[in-house]
Amino acid sequence: MSARLDRLRALCLSLPEATEQVTWGTDLTFRVRDKIFAITGEDAGGVSVKATKEDQAALVASDPRVTVAAYVGRFGWVSVDLSGKGLDWTMVEELVRDSYRLIAPKKLAALVP
Repeated sequence: MSARLDRLRALCLSLPEATEQVTWGTDLTFRVRDKIFAITGEDAGGVSVKATKEDQAALVASDPRVTVAAYVGRFGWVSVDLSGKGLDWTMVEELVRDSYRLIAPKKLAALVP
């Protein structure tokens, strides 16, 4: 298991009522009340999260590690490359928390600063 996956898992599962589920054979999905807020692979080489359409455009334009996510990009999702040096984990944490707040029921979302 990779240190990236350990760190991402700890972040996602620290959120209220978050669970982890293997989906599509190899992908790990992190969910709140069975709704996905983050998707990664077994090696955590990247993570896909929900963003608003406005934030999606700004994120993609501002950071080469961020791309429009395959299949669900039209709904605002972005993918973040977690491999390589110099990764800003603060940005990753903010993106995961923002995704959670967009997906979670309002009462749970309000618990996340």
